[in-house]
Amino acid sequence: MGEKRYSEVWDLDVFFQGGSESQTLRLHMDEVKKMISVLEKNIHNFAVPSSIDDADKIAQLIETIASTAVYIEQAGAVIGCLLAEDTTDRHAVILESEIGSLSARFSTVLLKVQQMLAKIEGETWNALIASKLLQQFSFKLNEWREEAALRLSAEEESMITALSVDGYHGWSQLYDLLVGDLSVRLDIEGEEKTLSVGQANNLSSHENAAVRKQSFEELEKVWEEKEDFFASTLNHIAGFRLAVYEKRGWDSVLQEPLFMNKMSEQTLQAMWSAIRESQAPFVRYLNKKANILGTEKIHWYDIGAPVTASTQKISYQEGAEFILNHFGEFGSKFEAFSRKAFEDRWIEAEDRSNKRPGGFCTDMPLSEQSRIFMTYSGSMSNVATLAHELGHAFHSHVLRPVHWMNRQYAMGVAETASTFAEMIVADAAVKAAKTKEEKLALLEDKIQRSVAFFMDIYARFLFETRFYEERKNGIVPATRLNQLMTEAQQEAFGHALDTTHPHFWASKLHFYLTDVPFYNFPYTFGYLFSLSIYAKALEEGGSFEEKYIALLQDTAVMSVEELAMKHLGEDVTKQEFWQQGVALCIKDVEEFLELTSG
Repeated sequence: MGEKRYSEVWDLDVFFQGGSESQTLRLHMDEVKKMISVLEKNIHNFAVPSSIDDADKIAQLIETIASTAVYIEQAGAVIGCLLAEDTTDRHAVILESEIGSLSARFSTVLLKVQQMLAKIEGETWNALIASKLLQQFSFKLNEWREEAALRLSAEEESMITALSVDGYHGWSQLYDLLVGDLSVRLDIEGEEKTLSVGQANNLSSHENAAVRKQSFEELEKVWEEKEDFFASTLNHIAGFRLAVYEKRGWDSVLQEPLFMNKMSEQTLQAMWSAIRESQAPFVRYLNKKANILGTEKIHWYDIGAPVTASTQKISYQEGAEFILNHFGEFGSKFEAFSRKAFEDRWIEAEDRSNKRPGGFCTDMPLSEQSRIFMTYSGSMSNVATLAHELGHAFHSHVLRPVHWMNRQYAMGVAETASTFAEMIVADAAVKAAKTKEEKLALLEDKIQRSVAFFMDIYARFLFETRFYEERKNGIVPATRLNQLMTEAQQEAFGHALDTTHPHFWASKLHFYLTDVPFYNFPYTFGYLFSLSIYAKALEEGGSFEEKYIALLQDTAVMSVEELAMKHLGEDVTKQEFWQQGVALCIKDVEEFLELTSG
């Protein structure tokens, strides 16, 4: 019996026939404009509610907001897919700019709604959110009201938003321009090549040590040469952010990211404490890896180096069946959903030119579908990425019956479903390995993820926290930024590094993002939270799937502390919870050390 053939090219015509020049997409965009205009008019005529009788007015407004948001999200997602599948699509670039402007108008309206809700008198507010019409939205409405109360007046916030375009966000865009303008000349195994920063970064996992070292050193030179430009950019982004925080009366730089992630500082510190106290096994792993590669301590450019030559190639069809088989062991709904994604061409995986790098999953809420983007080249890492993105898609799928208001989950829990799916496949791959070399390569792939989340991400968090504290007192020069980064890396990596990456602060886009502050700790949260869920799944078997779906459906309507207590019976403010997940990763390290002993 021949294996089933799944297409490696997605179907976007099911949404709007004809790509970026689609007439139906044009009509959809025109409809979005009309909907936003109606919403703006509604807000202009909307009076601040003064009694419980106004519950129906708020409910109607929520429905208008939701239907408008769904139309915007649908257009934005499809346009994003068109650009990803073909970076030369000029029409898609124009559409991207158009949907960006419409989204900004929508955000302004949303801010005005939040500010109005904040003006409702306390007793009236409590009666309103307890009413039959609004009770299901109580968490989100309270969150909106709380956010508005933390901010300045509507006029002042509108001014900040307006000034941010050419100020705050302008610096972020400058960073993209600066990086886009950089290139590196390298001699790769006798061949002279001029590479972009992204291409040179990809050499960090090259099997040839000389290539890894040369790439790292040449990149460091490039960053050093332009370090004052990057230092100025980073300082101005931080300065703008701190000035806004000061005006709002916010003392801690973590207040905004913690609020956005529905997380308490106690939870964050408990997570980092568990990681700090479990450093030793990962330091032993890094030391062992250094020995295998012929050095006493690990160099930064060797962290991602392969320890064994694994030439195993997995076809797309084999990868798909591997995922489906192991998802099926976890639960029938997850497996059936993923099979539908393969059969209905939700996945763009073809290895061809003019595609964007990386991978993502995007939601088409109007059509109740998702689309997954990646480039599949036959590695086990590709299979894990595909599983990761299917995890995101499943999260969106189980939220379909939930109202739009209760589907807006934060980044930390967004990474939970994806990492959980990836873990199912990564674990199964290690168990299915046929040779010692294959097992070692797959095991090391898993451990590298742990090192990334427990050490690299922690170093970013330490650096950023300390940089912001120093920035409060004035400009932090490039020399000091290098010092702060080196100290953070050595501390986070348990002083296991021989060579650090002093200019990492210049090379990492995440430090320059202006829509999401502290784009680091939610990754580690999602990774460890999903590991604890995975431990429960192993314990309970197939019966756990329904509990898992119930957990995902609550990800946008409660804090992470409430989510874990309700669905796992766990207290995430305690270090013990996080140690359970870290313990699973330590088992991988112990197996690696055993396989490489002698």
